[in-house]
Amino acid sequence: MSVIADDQQVDAPAPSRRIDPLLSADFLAHLETQIASARRLLAIVFEQGTAIRQRDVQNVVRLAGGLQAEMHRREVLELERVELLQRAAAQLGVGPGDVSMSLLERLMDPGSAERAHASGAALRGMLTEIQREHRTNRALMQQELAFLDHLLRLAGATGGYDADGDHCSRRNSSRTRIRVFDLEA
Repeated sequence: MSVIADDQQVDAPAPSRRIDPLLSADFLAHLETQIASARRLLAIVFEQGTAIRQRDVQNVVRLAGGLQAEMHRREVLELERVELLQRAAAQLGVGPGDVSMSLLERLMDPGSAERAHASGAALRGMLTEIQREHRTNRALMQQELAFLDHLLRLAGATGGYDADGDHCSRRNSSRTRIRVFDLEA
């Protein structure tokens, strides 16, 4: 790396490397665990999306439980990540929140730094995809619930169901109007 000073080109010293093989290994193992968790999470949200589209209520509920269990595992991984960042921060002389990938790479040999960089990029990509699919699933579920609500309202106008799910006649219902279109501009 070079810097221009007083119209002359001067070589600037490269940032020093204080390689910590144990921290490097722990960090790479943590990234692999994160990636495995993200793969499980992605599989769940894809499967849940299929179940929602097929209106397979039992499978949607089962997968929601799997999603919750994986999110709990990710909370544990987050605690491990914080501990790794604290270890790195202590060696780098910065706060844990200031540890970046480029700073962390100073504590790794070049091969480990390259693997960490590639794994971090892969993890970020998967997390983005999980977020996108989860939003899609939420939108699909909201549409399904809105349609169900619409059907129950229509059924309620002609003798439908009360809040407990019991059948009731129109005479017992406080609702006397039928709303066929529920539009907003």
